[in-house]
Order: sequence, then C-alpha cells, then structure tokens
Amino acid sequence: MNPEASVVDNLIDTVSAVFLVVGALMSLAAAVGLLRFPDLLSRMHAATKPQVLGLFLLLAAIGLQMRTWWVWPALLVAWIFQLLTVPVSAHMVGRAGYRTKHLHRELLSSDELDAVVQKAAQSARDDSSRDEAGDGGRRD
Repeated sequence: MNPEASVVDNLIDTVSAVFLVVGALMSLAAAVGLLRFPDLLSRMHAATKPQVLGLFLLLAAIGLQMRTWWVWPALLVAWIFQLLTVPVSAHMVGRAGYRTKHLHRELLSSDELDAVVQKAAQSARDDSSRDEAGDGGRRD
C-alpha cells in the first residue's frame, strides 16, 4: 500500500469534512436568519448571501468525495445556476415587498427608490387624468 496515497486521501477527506460542516453551518445560518430577522429586506439578505456560499461548499465537498473529474461539470452547472437565479429572485422579492409596503422604512439607511416610485406614480396619475379629459369620461 502506498503511504503517500493514504496521506492524500486523508487530506481530501479532511478538507471535504470541513467544507461539509462549514457549508451546513452557512445554510443553517441562512435558515435562522429567515426566522429571526425583522423585515423582508433583512430576510432576503439572509436567504441569499450565506445560502449561495453554503451550497458552494457542499458541492465542493461532494466533488472532492467523489474523486472523479466527470462530476465537477455537473456540480459547477448547479452552482452557477444558483448563483445566477438567487440575485434575480431576491431582486424581484425585494421589489414586490417595497411596492406592497412590506418593509420597515425606519430600518433603511437611505431610500434611493422612493423618488423613482413617486415620479412613476405621478406620471401614471397624469396619464390617467389626460385620458379621462380626452375622451370626456366615456369608456368604450
């Protein structure tokens, strides 16, 4: 038996175990954050940031334990898909929460979206008043 091979195997097993534990703890931290944080935006942050890193560590641990090269492209595709979809879904949830007033404005340090939303609402009101004035209030 080759002693160098067992040292490499032990090193891979140790790194894999560390990745599994840290990845699971990151996912647990995301779950706790979802339950404990006070508002939508904080919960959204907890659901995205540690979850993506935790998934990466878990996938890396799986790839190391499999000890074959062909599993890495599939794991990479899974992680890239998660990396691309999580920010988009978080953006949509945050946007919907902002528009439906499901956030605590006192927790925001700055509200850069407020001016844009106010301008869009004013523009919509102006358009609807022009439509009503232009057709005499009739609906076809």
